[in-house]
Amino acid sequence: MLLLHVRPGQVQRLPTAPDGAPADLDATIVLFTPDFPPRLPASIPVSDDPFGPPFWQLGTGDHDLFRHALADLATEYADLPAQDPEITKELLRQLLAGILLRIARLPTPDGSAQSHATQEPYRLFQHELERSFAVLRQAHDYATRLGYSLKTLNRVCQRATGHTAKQLVDARVTLEAKRMLAHTDLPVAAISHRLGFTEPTNFSKFFTRATSQTPGAFRAAQS
Repeated sequence: MLLLHVRPGQVQRLPTAPDGAPADLDATIVLFTPDFPPRLPASIPVSDDPFGPPFWQLGTGDHDLFRHALADLATEYADLPAQDPEITKELLRQLLAGILLRIARLPTPDGSAQSHATQEPYRLFQHELERSFAVLRQAHDYATRLGYSLKTLNRVCQRATGHTAKQLVDARVTLEAKRMLAHTDLPVAAISHRLGFTEPTNFSKFFTRATSQTPGAFRAAQS
């Protein structure tokens, strides 16, 4: 069983059959607003953490636990019209919190189980990268903003992802470029400007080096 956590603002591309038709997937989907679950401790950033793991491959034991928990949630939701609405809504909140807490104690997909304190420098870098990737592209600038040495920043990034801070910065810029090329009609020069490149040719060289495709070729393939 694959447990997939799609957070606000994220887009998922689901698998398709060889002929391009939607794949035959069997899934239980739980949709909720960020303010519906009861407030969880700050050290357990599950539902509103944009940088948490996107998926977990569940073993048999965890599969059964989540299957029963989701079945309880579905039963209470179906009974909502027939029961006291306030009590049932609160019960739904608590059942959802239980599922989120079960997710929080799962090991990360790579099998590690780092504490929140250990992850904190990397999490700070993630947030700063999300704010600044269009204006800062040098790893030492991020290290300076966060108050770490470049060596320390690279160490925490490699421990969390296996990549250096510079590689993660370039990957984030490349991802945003792909999104704009695939989902907007903006000219390549405009995308280049939005991502902080001084010249469109510099952007094209960067994108081609990162993806082995020119921006134009990538856009044509997506359409």
